[in-house]
Amino acid sequence: MKIAIVGASGAVGQEFLKVLEERDFPVSELFLFGSSRSAGRRYGFRGVQHEVRELRHGDDFRGIDIAFVSAGASVSKEYADDITRFGAVMIDNSSAFRMDEDVPLVVPEVNAVDALVRPRGIIANPNCTTIQMVVALKAIESLSHIRRVHVATYQAASGAGAAAMDELRQQYADISQGKEPKVEKFAYQLAYNLIPQVDVFMDNGYTKEEMKMYNETRKIMHSDIEVSAMCVRVPSLRAHSECIWAETERPLSVEEARRAFENAEGIIVTDCPEKKEYPMPLFISGRDEVFVGRIRKDISTPNGLTFWCVSDQIKKGAALNAVQIAEYLIATGNK
Repeated sequence: MKIAIVGASGAVGQEFLKVLEERDFPVSELFLFGSSRSAGRRYGFRGVQHEVRELRHGDDFRGIDIAFVSAGASVSKEYADDITRFGAVMIDNSSAFRMDEDVPLVVPEVNAVDALVRPRGIIANPNCTTIQMVVALKAIESLSHIRRVHVATYQAASGAGAAAMDELRQQYADISQGKEPKVEKFAYQLAYNLIPQVDVFMDNGYTKEEMKMYNETRKIMHSDIEVSAMCVRVPSLRAHSECIWAETERPLSVEEARRAFENAEGIIVTDCPEKKEYPMPLFISGRDEVFVGRIRKDISTPNGLTFWCVSDQIKKGAALNAVQIAEYLIATGNK
């Protein structure tokens, strides 16, 4: 397969290189693209150095089979026609096309088959917080239809990119040395703090990130599920955590839910409170799976369950999910 990565110098672009190598993805030729600032940089893949080309309008994507794109919504919109014109499948990690009716929004463990119908040659990768939540919700949905979900997210600095991770590290270093920490990537200092805002506020008082979780979940699960989210930025580096309350049509026991999670694709259950065993971002960074723990009945409603969910934002929340989509296309003979 001839593979392109657009946004190769970013955190997700670098993760694409790692994931493709880890999973022995069938790459015959690799092409890296980036901004004028990134052009000329070189990155290793399977022992060979590849130079980043400047992304330009034209025919650079002729002959490309799959293009993994993670350079922001504006870049995706501007270059989508150039990328797909000659038949490449564009797997886009931005918000540019997620809610377009003619673009499938795919999490392979949940709705892989949707990737087979792509009139524009584009498949959208969902928001990172949505990805890990729907992987977990799919297990519950298999037992009883989920009517509504309340979710509080605890989102790592990585969701704002590599520079945000660097800023968090530097803030801790500056504070330890008695210096005033620099604040550029977030509205406030993130070190030693929580910021109850991820993305911009909408007219209804929710942030854009919170509304993504509402709209994307319904599209991916083909469901009338109601979702109310509160998204919070926390001073961890690269794994997002979520506390999820799910209300189903019929009451479910904790034992039913645990078995469903244990049997679900892409989930690892870590749930032994008496031994203080539960998922934590410190130990899950770099892992492929969605981790679930603290499974219990919601004592406020007879049809409710609540659980804790943690996953690596850069990996499963971005690069890995996109690569899994590509793997599905290859396995089904659709690329």
